Amino acid sequence: MSRKRETPSADTPSPDTPAADPDRRALRADCANCFGLCCVALPFAASADFAVDKAAGQACTNLQEDFRCGIHARLRDRGFSGCTVFDCFGAGQKVSQTTFGGRDWRQAPETAPRMFEVFPVMRALHELLWYVTEALALPPARPVHADLRRARANLDGLTRGSAESLAGLDVAALRQDVNALLVRAGELVRAKVPGRRKNHRGADLIGARLRGADLRGANLRGALLIAADLTGADLRSADLIGVDFRDADLTGADLTGAVFLTQAQLNAAKGDVTTRLPGTLSRPAHWSSERFRTT
Repeated sequence: MSRKRETPSADTPSPDTPAADPDRRALRADCANCFGLCCVALPFAASADFAVDKAAGQACTNLQEDFRCGIHARLRDRGFSGCTVFDCFGAGQKVSQTTFGGRDWRQAPETAPRMFEVFPVMRALHELLWYVTEALALPPARPVHADLRRARANLDGLTRGSAESLAGLDVAALRQDVNALLVRAGELVRAKVPGRRKNHRGADLIGARLRGADLRGANLRGALLIAADLTGADLRSADLIGVDFRDADLTGADLTGAVFLTQAQLNAAKGDVTTRLPGTLSRPAHWSSERFRTT
């Protein structure tokens, strides 16, 4: 029998959370139906993001018997801000309830090694599904929609495979194939933006002063924007897949229409009520106590 718990995601969105997207509902974390896999399967090292070291397969000391986090409401204060920005894209409940049929690793310890091995694979598949689903909702990307639909069907089928088949997947090869489609989708979206569009793909922009910068339609794929000042920057229609926004200041920035932006990226950044977001994402609760309205 599956075990449920009423635990929100690590960085709970504000009350104005957008209405559920039926195409992505299964790609959003449902901690109530997960066996705390992110708290066990993944390793972390003592750093600014984590207060202690933890090996892969070792349960976090804050994980309780019911799979709840004992310091959930105080993660940032206790030195575990890294937990608040992690997103499994729904992989946790998929592995817990589908791949392993609701058998948790505590009651069935023989499942633990394979379950922990499969979890990061499932997360990679669900992350790709998230991006592919977004690309299919972008009208300018229509020329690659047929290929994207085939990719989504293939990825979905893989997520429903056995634990053994999941463990044997070549995730790197899958990423490469799907990424080619996502690159093209991003190009098609950015091509609709008039004027010269900046290319900062993979750029080291750590601490960059980009206050009020015109980055509309920019290619920022994989860029390092850690602690960058993006106050009031225009990021509309920019390709933001893989951008590291840790501690970046997005106060007053306009991210409406930005493509491949995720909730985890926002959770890692700083912002406030003036930050404009895509309608599918929410202002992180830690930004401020004020309510925020997406556009």
